[in-house]
Order: sequence, then C-alpha cells, then structure tokens
Amino acid sequence: MGSMFGKVGSFVQETKQELNKVTWPSRDEVVQATIVVIFTTFLMALYVGSIDFVLSGVMRVILG
Repeated sequence: MGSMFGKVGSFVQETKQELNKVTWPSRDEVVQATIVVIFTTFLMALYVGSIDFVLSGVMRVILG
C-alpha cells in the first residue's frame, strides 16, 4: 500500500513540474478565443437550423 502512495506522490510532483512549463494564454487571448467560439457556434446553429427548416418543409410536401 505504501508503494501506491509513493507513486501517487511522484505523479503529482511530475504533474506540477509539467504545468510549470506550460505557456498560459493571456486574458485578452482567452477573451478573443471565447468570442470566436461563440460566434462560430452561433453560425453553425443558424446553418443547422436552416437545413432542418428546409428538410422539414420538403418532408411535409412529400408526406402530404
């Protein structure tokens, strides 16, 4: 059981070391990326919604 705690401790220590090497984005970069994601999601929702609307109309005509 003691060996397991040693492995967990080693894992946590190595994880901390790796996280210190990460170059974190600035606040402005995060805000800009978030805006891009929201805008892209909105555009995709419009696209999927319009396709759904058209196909629903086509199915209504076909099925009467």
